[in-house]
Amino acid sequence: MLLLPLGLAACASGDDSSRSISYTDDRGVASQPYPTNYRTELLAFLKTYINNPAGVRDAVMADPVQRTVGGRQRYVVCVKYSARDFDGNYRDPRDHALVYVDGRLDHIVDKPGDVCAGVVYAAFPELEKLTR
Repeated sequence: MLLLPLGLAACASGDDSSRSISYTDDRGVASQPYPTNYRTELLAFLKTYINNPAGVRDAVMADPVQRTVGGRQRYVVCVKYSARDFDGNYRDPRDHALVYVDGRLDHIVDKPGDVCAGVVYAAFPELEKLTR
C-alpha cells in the first residue's frame, strides 16, 4: 500500500515536457486539412452558442481561409449575425471566427480582429432558419 504513491510518482515524473493534453489531435503543423463539414458543424455549434437562435438576422459567412491563430496556421470560418438579446431586442451584428483544427471545429473567437480582415462574406440563410 505504501508503494502505490511511489509507483504513481515515478510514472508522472518522466521528462515529457513536450507532451500536452488536447481534445483534438493538434500536432501544431502548418498543413491543416480543409474542414469539409464546416457548415454542419458550425450550425450545430451556433444553435447551442446563441442564447436564442430563432430569428437570427443579417447572417453572413465566409468560406474557410487559413489564418494564423495563436501562432499556428488554422482554417478559420468567419460569421457575422444579429441575434436577439434577453429582452427580445436585436443586437448590432457581431463578428465571430470559428477555428478548425485537424478539420474539426475547435473553438470560437468572439472578437476576431484581424483574423477576419479581408474575408468575403456571403449570405448564410441556414443560420437565419435555426429554431430552438
